Formats: sequence, structure tokens, C-alpha cells
Amino acid sequence: MKEKCNYYYRLIVSALKGEEYDYTTINLRKAVLLLSIPMMLELALESVFAVVDIYFVNRIGVHAVSVVGLTESVITLVYSVGIGMSSAATALVARRVGEKHLDAASHAGAQAILLGLISSFALGIPGYFYAEEILAMMGAEPEAIRQGVIYTQLLFASSVSIILLFLINGIFRGAGDASIAMKSLWLANIFNIILDPILIFGLAFFPEMGIKGAAAATVIGRTLGVLYQFYHLWRSSGILKMKWQHFKPDFTIIKSLVAIASPATFQFIIASASWIFLASMVAEYGSAASAGYQTAIRLVVFFILPAWGMSNAVATLAGQNLGAGNPERAEESVSITIKYNVVFMALVTALFLFFAHPLVGFFIPPEHTEQTLYAVRSLQIISAGYIFYGIGMVITQAFNGAGDTKTPTIVYFIGFWLCQIPLAYLLHLYSGLGFTGVVIAVPVAETLMTLLIWHRFRKGTWKNTKV
Repeated sequence: MKEKCNYYYRLIVSALKGEEYDYTTINLRKAVLLLSIPMMLELALESVFAVVDIYFVNRIGVHAVSVVGLTESVITLVYSVGIGMSSAATALVARRVGEKHLDAASHAGAQAILLGLISSFALGIPGYFYAEEILAMMGAEPEAIRQGVIYTQLLFASSVSIILLFLINGIFRGAGDASIAMKSLWLANIFNIILDPILIFGLAFFPEMGIKGAAAATVIGRTLGVLYQFYHLWRSSGILKMKWQHFKPDFTIIKSLVAIASPATFQFIIASASWIFLASMVAEYGSAASAGYQTAIRLVVFFILPAWGMSNAVATLAGQNLGAGNPERAEESVSITIKYNVVFMALVTALFLFFAHPLVGFFIPPEHTEQTLYAVRSLQIISAGYIFYGIGMVITQAFNGAGDTKTPTIVYFIGFWLCQIPLAYLLHLYSGLGFTGVVIAVPVAETLMTLLIWHRFRKGTWKNTKV
């Protein structure tokens, strides 16, 4: 027993230090754990920030919570580009690393960064100038828009930091260096958490900035995270050794990145647009319903992100092992990770079903009883499909890591736009369930998508993807 504990302790320390391993040859269970531990911790702190942020914003007022939630729904379009490009970078870098072409991996990563810079300006500039119109289109109340438009503007202005933080972490993950990806997000989110109360409430010698302070804390934290990433890219002490010549535009590589990133980006835009429609429907029930729903979503994100972290390990393992010509090993890594994720998500389901009220009560002031009821109802309904979410996200990352981003995109289109949105709309207007009907559409659609992606995974065509 003691020997086993020592083994896992050494494994955790090794994972956190970021020691180099050949993920195409080492024991697969060890490989999954080595990659999963930093990835889970990376996204765990991201999820901690999500709930810490909503905790402090709830102290400003219902309008502030509503604006933050609606802005997050829209800004996920920017996240979608960052995540989509991150998927492309991971697939390309992992494949080159698996082939042992390390200079080509560095070159692919540099080209991805160039593409990310262009995309961030294309999204951030119009988002900043049309922030007020975006909030109005989302159904925000006039007072909520008046109080919160600056929050939306600042977040769109920080599109460069948002996209690069996702993108460069995708490059590190593709190389198997999950520790640097973890540390960059930890740095960003620790500063977010520290600065949130200071800037929102004006602690020490800082002025009270309210919702503007929440945005400023987020922007500063993410920018510091990106600077940390660039520092490690230029240190040239890891697998990736980027040089200036790698940043010379290479349209062959850029074309490959766009071919993978376009469906991957659209994959997440499909999901984001669906969540925007749902948030807009919920907003029709008033600020209390919107604030309760957004609080529940933050808690859902809190527990889903660590599972996504575990799933991200599959993208690296699938990409590198396919590059090394080991498709069976790539498939086995998916099976192992699914088992881990199912156990984790089953525990979370039990937590949300039986302890939703005390969880929500910690973040919402006791006098906001109506908001609390909406949040508890949302949390319990959404958690009903958690085990399916856990399976689906692992398989999706296997496809993305292999470079087959089209299959998950088609599944997302069917699940979100042909199921979730129409079902939510019908239940919203015609079932008499109202708010509850909108939320029910979430686990129904997620379960359908898991069944579809599982069917495609069993066919095995993803193992033949060329990148």
C-alpha cells in the first residue's frame, strides 16, 4: 500500500514538474494520468475563477449578474475561435511530435499564433464598438445595459488575450507539455481571483469600480498568462524550440491549420450560438431567472472543466500515437479515459441532485430567494445528463486530436441546432413548462450527441485522418 502511494505521489510530482516523456511508448494508464493531472488542475482553477467571479458579481446586484452572464454567452464566440484554433494547433503539433519532426512542430505552432492574432482583431474590434447593441439583442433590460456595457466592451477588447491563451496552451498540449499550459492558466486565474474583490469593491487604495473592476481583473489576469506562455516559448528548453524564422508566413501550414480549425471553430460556435439562444429565452422570464440560470451555469462549468481537462489528454495521446503509427494505442487511450470520466461525472451528478440548494446558497445572498429557486432547478435538471457529457467530451477530443474536426461539428449541428434549440423553443412557448422547459432541452440534446459521436467512434474512420 505504501509503495503504491509513493508511486502515485511520484507520478503527480512528475506531472506537475512537466518532465518529458515519450507518450507513444510509455504505459498508457500512466500517460493518461501524467497528461490529465495538470490538465485537470489547469481547468479546475479556471472553474474556480468562474464561481469566484459570480460570487463577487452577485454582491453588486441582479443586473450585474445578468450582464456578466449574457456577455459570457456572447464572448463564447471568441472562445470558440480560440478553442477551435487550439484544437488545430494540438492536432498538428501532436502529429509532428509523434512523427519525431520537432522543428516542424515548432513551425506549425508559430503559424497557429500568427493566425490567432489576425482572428482576435477581426472579432475584438467590432465587438467593442457594438457592445450595447449586442446586449440589447440578447434581451438585457435597459438598466442592465446601462450598468454593464463597459464590462462587455472590455472583454471584447481583450480578444487577443482570450484567443492566444487558449491557442498557445493547445500548442503546449500537442507537444505533451501539459504542465506549462496548467501554469499559464493558474497564473491568469490567480490574478483574476486576487484582483476581483480589490477592483470591484475598491479595497486598499484602489477605487471602487463595480462591474468594470470584474472585467479589468479578467483582462489583466489573462494578459499575464499570455506573457508567461511567450516567455516559455522563447526559453527553448522544452520539446518546442521556436525561432523567429518559424513565424515567417507559410501558407501551406496555414492552409492546413484553417482546414482543421474551421470546422473545429464552427463546432464551438454551434454550441455557443445554442447557449446564446437559451440565455435569451431565459432572459424573457426576468433578471432573477437570468441571474439564477447564469449562476447555475457557472457551477456546471466549475465541475465540467476538470472533466474536459481529462478529456484533453486524449487529444494529445490520439494525435501523437497516430503520428507514430499506433492507431490501436490511440483508441485504447480513449477507452481508459472514458472510464475515469464516467466515475468522476457520476459523483458530480449525485452532488448536484442532492446538494444543489446549499451549493447555490453559498453564491447567492439569502434575500434573493427567487434567483435561488431558478438556480437550483437549473442545476438539478442539467446534471441529469452529466455521465453522457463525460463520455461525449472524451470521444469528441479524440476526433479533434486526430485532426477529424468535421465529425464532431456535424454531431454538434444535429444536437444543438436540430434538437436543443427547437426543443427549448417548443417547450418554452407551448408546453406550459416555461423556464423549466428551456433547461430540460440541455440534457436531452447532450445525451443525443453522445450517442451519435459514440456510433461514429465505433466505426474507426477517425484513425485514418491525415494532417
